[in-house]
Amino acid sequence: VQLQASGGGLVQTGDSLRLSCAASGRTFSNYALGWFRQAPGKEREFVAVISRSGGTTNYVGSVKGRFTISRDNAKNTVYLQMNSLKPEDTALYYCAASPLFSTPTMSKLFTYWGQGTLVTVSS
Repeated sequence: VQLQASGGGLVQTGDSLRLSCAASGRTFSNYALGWFRQAPGKEREFVAVISRSGGTTNYVGSVKGRFTISRDNAKNTVYLQMNSLKPEDTALYYCAASPLFSTPTMSKLFTYWGQGTLVTVSS
């Protein structure tokens, strides 16, 4: 699976952004899809994941209620809607695909990774 993330940018505190990740190469619906992020000087962390069917999602606590992950299997695309952005959300955001049926949160369980898209939130 090839993954191409887009939608990052420079925004102010409280603004919204929607990240997209387009997939190609294999059957999109055979993969759980996740978003991870890595801030400067920090380790990569899990942000959100959505199951193969889209029926189950999971989020890291710091983004619950602000971020929403969704997928469109017809368009082979996964989205991350980010609202009420904070400076601590500043990071390089990656999308990733896992062949598991569940909603994994550990990066080692994801087989395919896209390049990052940078999100910068100014205060």
